[in-house]
Amino acid sequence: MLKVQEIREIIKLIDQSSIHEFTYETNGTTVSLKKADGTSSVKQQEEAVPVVQQTVPITKESVDTEEKIQTKESEQEQSKTETQVDYDVEIVSPMVGTLYTAPSPESDVYVKKGSKVESSTVVCIVEAMKLFNEIEAEVTGEIVEVLAEDGELVEYGQPLFRVKKK
Repeated sequence: MLKVQEIREIIKLIDQSSIHEFTYETNGTTVSLKKADGTSSVKQQEEAVPVVQQTVPITKESVDTEEKIQTKESEQEQSKTETQVDYDVEIVSPMVGTLYTAPSPESDVYVKKGSKVESSTVVCIVEAMKLFNEIEAEVTGEIVEVLAEDGELVEYGQPLFRVKKK
């Protein structure tokens, strides 16, 4: 789905041009714009979803409203990034399988938040087709975030741990 900023930019470009009708498709989303009597009609549609149609008059007030929305969104994104944990590297799953955080159900976990790891430290096991594959950190540092839980199905490339390098 297109972001509000992207739709706003498209509206401005269409308004400034002699184009009266415009259709754009990306990732299963279609946006259609038509000029009529000084307004732009924005229709955004996703596959297998009912058509959403909205008429947006291109006026000074709508541009001001969009800027206020964008300011609020950027403030929210900024507050999210301030609360996020600082990390340098993500340890990702090299395969699809079941994640195990300990060598056996009775054992302690390999690593947890705050654990120090070396490049050869085993951080978890991913079971794939009855084979248990030990996953090493491949970096020296400290685990700052654990992103997957014991017994969880993980995908290839899925982040499992975040590490702050030392």
